[in-house]
Amino acid sequence: MGLSIKTTEFAPEEFERFAAKVRTDLKALTRLLNRPGFGEGESSIGAEVEFYIVNPDLQVQPINTEIAASVQDPQLTVELNRFNLEYNLSPQAFKGSPFARTEQELLAAIRRINQHAASLDGELVPIGILPTLRQSDMGAKVMTDEPRYHALSNALLKQRGAPFSIHIGGNDVIDLEADDVYMEGANTSFQLHWRVPAHRFADYFNAVQLVTPVVLALASNSPSLFGHHLWDETRIALFKQSIDSRSPNHKTWRHPPRVYYGNGWIRSAWELFAASASLYPPIIPLMSDEDPMAVIDLGEVPKLAELRLHQGTTWPWNRAIYDHADGGHLRIEIRSMPAGPTAADMCANGLFVIGAALAVLDDIPHLTSILPFHYTEHNFYRAAKYGIDAEIIWPHKDQVQLQDTPLLTVARELLPRAREALKQTAVDETEIHRLLGIIEGRIETAMSGARWQRHITESLFKSLSRDEAFRSMLSLYMANQKRNIPLHEWKLSP
Repeated sequence: MGLSIKTTEFAPEEFERFAAKVRTDLKALTRLLNRPGFGEGESSIGAEVEFYIVNPDLQVQPINTEIAASVQDPQLTVELNRFNLEYNLSPQAFKGSPFARTEQELLAAIRRINQHAASLDGELVPIGILPTLRQSDMGAKVMTDEPRYHALSNALLKQRGAPFSIHIGGNDVIDLEADDVYMEGANTSFQLHWRVPAHRFADYFNAVQLVTPVVLALASNSPSLFGHHLWDETRIALFKQSIDSRSPNHKTWRHPPRVYYGNGWIRSAWELFAASASLYPPIIPLMSDEDPMAVIDLGEVPKLAELRLHQGTTWPWNRAIYDHADGGHLRIEIRSMPAGPTAADMCANGLFVIGAALAVLDDIPHLTSILPFHYTEHNFYRAAKYGIDAEIIWPHKDQVQLQDTPLLTVARELLPRAREALKQTAVDETEIHRLLGIIEGRIETAMSGARWQRHITESLFKSLSRDEAFRSMLSLYMANQKRNIPLHEWKLSP
């Protein structure tokens, strides 16, 4: 969605032409995937980190366009709401110390952007949902004035035909309506891209789907919204509901939500692209001049711009990405992890999800045959709601029947297997030891960002008002975050 467009309204025939071009792109993708050697090459990672911008009182500061104009960095982009920014990190070959390089680039970017933000009374905070965010901070007034966001909003609202309903349970239920998509901007995430071999894409993708709930629970960092303590990873429920374009009044067949976990274990990369094209109506029908079949006939690699754009307007928690660069390749975009608490923690989450997926990769055909997909989807939402206290249904090669297992038990078993799998790659052992040590620290202390936030806030409730408690907790969080101390080493007293 980082595209630049000039219009926010489209005619019906533009949507029809766009949908037809997406179908042509799908045919072209079939030919590409059958081309010998397509998508082979060195594994790599990339990442995007979203931030809140706060003022000296630790309330949101809606100045993203001003900061971006001052910084003038093509890797920095504005987000949906004016108090959010996103930094796109450089791709790194998956060898040596890819996450150490990513971590250093991220820390340097935060320092540089904060120097520009400071003169505007702003500061970046990587955190899933800002604890001091107020309902009065939200509304159409806070949306970034960019045509692409207006077009997105117009299309989703038109499809829904009613306000968006937000209902999230937890210790303190929240129920509200939004008349635009601005609630989506309350979520900030750490999105990891992993280039995988095209000929084994399905196995890699299914492996990521299987292990994501375990990583999500350990990474959880969004326990509150508008002063309500909700899920450990409240973003998961909020993002899904805040842009659910399905009409609540539609009595006939309805397409699935555009934010979803999946429709089943996959057999090929192609079916993920085909499903998004058939299940979801286009919302931004921008056309290119490319004839993808002619490009393929020349032995070259087409951009498939329409297919990529359409894929970018559906938001599965793990998403297939086609990229024409470097001879053409496929990536898995892992989208469920929150931003924060620190650069070190985000990199640890990234290495762990890859290591865990590699650990189960060779067994994935068997594991997916004994675990129906809806159980993995169930695991995902249990992990988002209950975090490290979740119980999940985890398959074992020699099991007789499926049963609930404490998520931390699964994490303890998976961690050494992830370590061994990563040792078979070109990643340095020092990188593996350092980052998986952070994951081990969280497992052994039973501590996540969500648990730390909740613990500190609840202890502050004894002496401070609700608003003051959340603000004081955020101040402590930011002090730790700036020092890049891994979360499991943070003090548990205010």
